[in-house]
Amino acid sequence: MDYRISVLFRAIPLLVGAVSAALGGYVLSHAPGPSARVAGLVLVFLAAICLCLFATAATIIRQLIGRYTTLDRWLYPFFGFAVSGFTTGYGLWLIAAGPRPPPDFIAGHVIFGVAMICVCVSCVATSSTRFLLITENSALPEGSAARRPAPFGPTAVRALLAVPAVAALATWVWAFTLLAGGGGGAANDRFTAGHVMGGLALVCTCLIGLVASILRQIQNTYTPRERALWPGTAAFLGGVGIVWGLIVIAVHTRSPQLSAGFVVIGLGLICWSILSKVLLLALVWRRTAPLANRVPLIPVGTALLCLFLAAFLFESADAAVIVAARVLVGLGAICFSLFSIVSILESGTGGDGADGEGTPEKSGTAAGP
Repeated sequence: MDYRISVLFRAIPLLVGAVSAALGGYVLSHAPGPSARVAGLVLVFLAAICLCLFATAATIIRQLIGRYTTLDRWLYPFFGFAVSGFTTGYGLWLIAAGPRPPPDFIAGHVIFGVAMICVCVSCVATSSTRFLLITENSALPEGSAARRPAPFGPTAVRALLAVPAVAALATWVWAFTLLAGGGGGAANDRFTAGHVMGGLALVCTCLIGLVASILRQIQNTYTPRERALWPGTAAFLGGVGIVWGLIVIAVHTRSPQLSAGFVVIGLGLICWSILSKVLLLALVWRRTAPLANRVPLIPVGTALLCLFLAAFLFESADAAVIVAARVLVGLGAICFSLFSIVSILESGTGGDGADGEGTPEKSGTAAGP
């Protein structure tokens, strides 16, 4: 991978995260009404996901360009989990610190769900600390043993898979608790927070498949069944999110509930952005995939869909959907950050980071962990 391109790919998550946070800050400072506080806080903390995606991008790129160090191996995953911890703490503080107004009730729950996504993305970064072994193992014949001992022990593998699973489970439980009428707050607030939390849980569940794909390819335990399982799961969950959002929009009884439906649609599009990464790993594992370099177009398309949908909602000038219009800008930023990650994966597994047979370039091999 060219060094200048590597800088660009690392900069993309930071730049779009800064856009999301800046828009959130502007909304908080200048837009009136309780809806502005919800949208502003969520936009600011959606940038946390972009920061965790930056940690993943940097972890992989530093290996591909031959500049990966022991400090990098610990620094970037720690950075991701630190961002996750801060986001979790702020979300819980908004929920728990005394009687909260409705905007803080909704924002606190959504920020907690965002924090669970950050935890899952940080597990992706941690799993990627031995990324170059994916290309090395992929070059081996099917069923053959890896050339090196597995870098992660059984306990580490179970922990890296368990953490995103627990994060997804916690988000699902919280979402259904809100939808069932628990968790405090008025009915409208529980409705909005519960459905958005459900969409966030879909994203967390998709990320389990990404962590599993990376881990099993690094460990040389990736099976033909998983080649269809993980991409199929991500595609299904993304479809669930979009259909879920459309149903909420169709059956809503109060106008403020419209925003929840549109946001869930945006979260379904994020699931399809994650699909691009899982699909790419499946396509290039021990086979030639001529169309693999087209996979990065998926997150570009989902990012544009989020932004176009946000533009239509802004144009409607309907106060009921203004929160969704603003939040969709942040979701589009996350989709574009995922374009950066999938482009890096394409480069490292079958493009600039590997020759035609799937073996690492000399510079990448020298930088092995």
